[in-house]
Amino acid sequence: MPEIICPDCGKRLFHENSDTLKMEESIHKKFCRKKEGETHSYMHREGNQSSIDTERENDEKGKPVLKR
Repeated sequence: MPEIICPDCGKRLFHENSDTLKMEESIHKKFCRKKEGETHSYMHREGNQSSIDTERENDEKGKPVLKR
């Protein structure tokens, strides 16, 4: 079965279909955490930057939705 191991985070990607594996690899490259176990999200901002969507920055109870 074809497999790819990410050189940045060490995640092993595998799939029976090599075309599907190539698609998974391209998606993984966009969202790779670079370090295993690191908390990271594509939409999170640095602590000193304001939220992209200030209207939905907090939930209905006033708690922040995103980690800072």
